[in-house]
Amino acid sequence: MNRYPLWKYITVAIALVLGFIYTLPNFFGESPAVQVSSAKATIKVDAKTQSRVEETLKAAGVEHTGIQLDTNGVKTRLKDTDTQLKAKDILEKAFNPDPADPQYVVALNLLSASPQWLTSLHALPMYLGLDLRGGVHFLLQVDMKGALTKRLDSMSADLRTVMRDKNLRHAGINREGERLVVKFRDAETRDKARNAITDSQPDLLLNEVADGTDFKLVATLKPEAQKKIGEFALKQNVTTLHNRINELGVAEPVIQQQGADRIVVQLPGVQDTAKAKDILGRTATLEIRLVDDSPGALEAAISGSAPFGTEVYTERGGQPLLVKKQVVLTGDRLTDAQPGFDGQTHEPAVHLTLDAAGARIFKDVTRENVNKRMAILLIEKGKGEVVTAPVIRTEIGGGRVQISGRMTTSEANDTALLLRAGSLAAPMDIIEERTIGPSLGAENIQKGFNSTMWGFAAIAVFMILYYQMFGVVSVLALAANLLFLVALLSLLQATLTLPGIAAIALTLGMAIDANVLINERVREELRAGMPPQAAISEGYERAFGTILDSNITTLIAGLALLIFGSGPVRGFAVVHCLGIMTSIFSSVVVSRALVNLIYGRQKKLTKVAIGQIWKPGTASAVNGKK
Repeated sequence: MNRYPLWKYITVAIALVLGFIYTLPNFFGESPAVQVSSAKATIKVDAKTQSRVEETLKAAGVEHTGIQLDTNGVKTRLKDTDTQLKAKDILEKAFNPDPADPQYVVALNLLSASPQWLTSLHALPMYLGLDLRGGVHFLLQVDMKGALTKRLDSMSADLRTVMRDKNLRHAGINREGERLVVKFRDAETRDKARNAITDSQPDLLLNEVADGTDFKLVATLKPEAQKKIGEFALKQNVTTLHNRINELGVAEPVIQQQGADRIVVQLPGVQDTAKAKDILGRTATLEIRLVDDSPGALEAAISGSAPFGTEVYTERGGQPLLVKKQVVLTGDRLTDAQPGFDGQTHEPAVHLTLDAAGARIFKDVTRENVNKRMAILLIEKGKGEVVTAPVIRTEIGGGRVQISGRMTTSEANDTALLLRAGSLAAPMDIIEERTIGPSLGAENIQKGFNSTMWGFAAIAVFMILYYQMFGVVSVLALAANLLFLVALLSLLQATLTLPGIAAIALTLGMAIDANVLINERVREELRAGMPPQAAISEGYERAFGTILDSNITTLIAGLALLIFGSGPVRGFAVVHCLGIMTSIFSSVVVSRALVNLIYGRQKKLTKVAIGQIWKPGTASAVNGKK
C-alpha cells in the first residue's frame, strides 16, 4: 500500500544527486582575475592572445592559477587581489603601449573558483546581484532633444533630395530649433513641394507661412513620430551598452529602461569604476569612405607623404589601408544591419538597409566607382578603425547593401553588431552613480544566509517536537526543497539579490505548510479509526488536492509579479515561482518516498510517531496509536 515502484525511488535519488552537484559550486566562492578583450573591431582575441598573456605574466614572474579563452576575451585567474592588481598593470603596459590609443581592454574581474570537473558538467554558481556582490550602479539620462535634432538634420538632407528629384526650386532649407523651414519664391512651387513632401515624409506636419515676398513651409515632427524616435533611441542605446559592457566581462549586467528617457546600468562585480565609466561614455560614429588604391599611393603614405585628402587606417588582419577623407555616408543613414549569406556563393555576408537619402547617395557612389574598394569605418574618440573594406562589384540601388568576401559566420555576426550598435542613437549623461563595495555585499550575504539558516532551524525544531518522526521527514523534505531551489537557480544562471534571499526564506515557510497539511490529514485519518498504513496513504492522497490548489493560486500571483514587475520585484518573483514548483515535488514526492522507506515495508504496523492524537470523547491521549 505504501511502497513506491523502484523507478520512483531512482528518480528521487537522481534528483537529489543532481541537486547536490549543481548546488555545490556556490560554496567555492570566487577568485580575482584579469580579463583582456579587444577594444577595436580590427583586433581579434584568440589563442595567440592567450599565449601572449601567459608569456607576459611568466616573464614578469606573476603566478596564476589558470588562463581561459571565451567569447568575452582571455581571463586569467589569480590567487589574491594584490597579484590581480599587479597583473593588470603588467598586461596594460604590454598590450597598450600607447595609452592614448588602447588596442585592448584590460579589466579586473571575478571568476568562479569551482573545480574543473564541476565546470565541465556546466555546474556554475548563481550570479549575484549588485547588493550581494558589490559593483557599480549608473543612472543615465538620454538626451531626447539631441535625438530629435539628429533626426531633423537627417530629414533636411532628405528634403533637399526630394526638391532636386522633383525639379522644385527653393530658396533654402534650414533647421530652426525643432522645426524645418523651406522657403519658396512663389505659392505654386510651395504647393507642389507640399504634396511632394507629404508623400515622401509622412512623419512631418506641414504648415504654410507667408513672410513678405517669401512663401514658407514649416515642417515639424508629428507627436507620434517624436515618440517613435525617442523609443528607438532608447532601444538603440540599450543595445549599444550591452555590446560595450561585454568588454568588461560582467556576468548578468542589468541594463534596462527606466521611465521615458533614462537607462539603469548595474554592473555586479566590477571593481574598476573608471574603466566602466569610460566604456559607457564612448561616442562612436560610422562612416563610409572610398579607398585610394592608386599605384604607389599607400607606400608613399606609409613613408610619411600621404596624397592630399587621404589618411592611413588599419583593416582587419593588420594590413594598412589608404582611405580618402571625404565621407560618402554616415551611420545616420543606416537603419539596419543583419548577418546572412550571399545568395549566389552562399558565403557569410552582412545585409545593410539604408534610408531613402542614403540609398540614393549609395547608388550614385557605387555606379561611379565599380571595381573600387569602399571602407566602412568606426570613428571613436577621434580615432578610426576599418570594420570591413569590400570591393564594389556593381551599382547598388534600392537601399539594400550586401557586404561579403573573406568573412566567417562569426565575423559576419560581429560586423553586423558593430554596424547596428556601434554608436549611440542619442547622447547620454551619467546623472547618478553609486558604488557598493565587496565588503558590504559580503555582509548582505552573511545576513541573508543567517536569516535563512535560523528560520530553517526554528522550523526544524518545531516540526520535530510537534510531529516526531513525521516531523523529521518534513525537515528532510524541506532541506531537499532548498537544495533543489538553489540548484535550479544555479542551473538557470539566475541572478540572486537580497529580495531573492527574502523569497527563499518565504519559500521555506510555504513549503513546510504543505507538510503540515499532510501530517494533520494523516492524524485525522488515525483519529477516525483507520489503520496506520491506510491513514498514511489517505493522508497523502487527500492533502495533495489542497496543496496543489494553494500552490497554483500562489504561483499565479508570483507570475503576475514576474510579468509586470521590474528590478527587485522581478528578482523576488523568479525565486518565488521556482520555490513553489520545487516545494510541490519535495513536500509530496520526496517526503512520501521517505515515509514509505520508514513505514511502508512493515506489514503489521500498529503505530506511527506523528505526535499526540487527541481522541474524540476521551480526555486521554494515545501517542501515535489507533
